[in-house]
Amino acid sequence: MGRSLEPAAPGLEKVVTSSLRRAPKTEAPLLAWPFACGSRVADRTRAIDFSHGVLRVEVPDSGWRTQLMALAPQYVAAMNRYTAQPVRRIEFVVRAA
Repeated sequence: MGRSLEPAAPGLEKVVTSSLRRAPKTEAPLLAWPFACGSRVADRTRAIDFSHGVLRVEVPDSGWRTQLMALAPQYVAAMNRYTAQPVRRIEFVVRAA
């Protein structure tokens, strides 16, 4: 009888959260970005800076920026579940050519 991996998910999230809460406050939101947004978005974006509660994320183009701006409240809520340093908002910056 094989065991399901589903019960591992909450435990894994606790490990990730615990690790991120021990990270330096200015780095934790940068490290948490891939967990908050998911792998598909993380593959195309990059958290570049965190200062005064604002996380800056580099995106490939203005279309991505527009789409992610609509999802920003969800990402902020996810970030604040993972990090001890509060994230107030996310700014999406188009990658320089």
